[in-house]
Amino acid sequence: MAPMEKRDAPTVGQLDEGNPPISDPPTGAPTVEEVRSWFPRARRPDRQRIVDAAGVGINVVEWGEADGLPMLVIHGGFDFAETLNEFAPILASAGWRVVSWDHRGHGDSAWAHLYSWEADLRDAVMVLDTLGEEPIPIVGHSKGGALALQLGAALPHRFSHLINLDGLPSGRSMPDVAEHERTKMLATELSAWLDHRRKVAHKSRRPGTLTDLARRRGLMNNRLTPEWLQYLVTVGARESEDGWRWKIDPTLRMGGFGPWRPEWSMQRLPGLSMPVYAMLGLELEVMGWGTAPEDVVPFLPPGAKFEALEGVGHFMHIEQPDLIANKILKFIEETSRD
Repeated sequence: MAPMEKRDAPTVGQLDEGNPPISDPPTGAPTVEEVRSWFPRARRPDRQRIVDAAGVGINVVEWGEADGLPMLVIHGGFDFAETLNEFAPILASAGWRVVSWDHRGHGDSAWAHLYSWEADLRDAVMVLDTLGEEPIPIVGHSKGGALALQLGAALPHRFSHLINLDGLPSGRSMPDVAEHERTKMLATELSAWLDHRRKVAHKSRRPGTLTDLARRRGLMNNRLTPEWLQYLVTVGARESEDGWRWKIDPTLRMGGFGPWRPEWSMQRLPGLSMPVYAMLGLELEVMGWGTAPEDVVPFLPPGAKFEALEGVGHFMHIEQPDLIANKILKFIEETSRD
């Protein structure tokens, strides 16, 4: 593959300059029922349960038959399991029991005193342990894709396939960092994270109308339609007397996963032993990693399938749910052992 020209991810201030403007949502104040009716294929989970992760309640949801073969799907940071409401039913229609969960501090999972990369990994294992001992496919988007890389490296016997949806943090600056510098970065990251926790300990998220929250989210997800962003509010936010608020702990911060840097996950990629399918969206977005194909190819394990997709962005499974789901299903079918 020929190297591609490196592009910088857009900033919020650039969204109105170099990208198509965000179109106005439908006029008026739509009800929750009206918004959900715009997406007739979107299906809320068939089942919901709580998994106790060392005292933190993790909200686990499922689509498909309860006795189907499990497929574990991990959402990204500042996202929710129900962003899969169009995507997961397509996978479930092929016979899979699609299982996902809200990360701690997100959606209907409990808020916690500790947010860290390791805590998210432990939560994932808690959910995985409820699905039996047979190897199953794991699919991860964004932060969820980076988590999947580490889970696949640590527990290779638990996963039959690993599919990564634009969850490939660039490894450019990390593999050759000296150990003392790595330790220094850990200390700096932890100190900044604790300072942030102290400053926002008593804050709450700013309320707004359903349309307000959709517009704010559109600054970060400018490729998603206003209608979909309003749908996201209905499943990812909670309405109270003074308006809607995202169901996200205000002590969380963008890009802050505790004393760990997600790009280090790329170091796990070369050693993965199960069939691997990595997809990268070439339309860069604010919430994406900004990773280019040349950042990924040197890390691919032998036999891995890699695809750089033109015309889709970071949220590829929302932009093109049928395309991405069918690619996943075909890959699993072609690489499954009898």
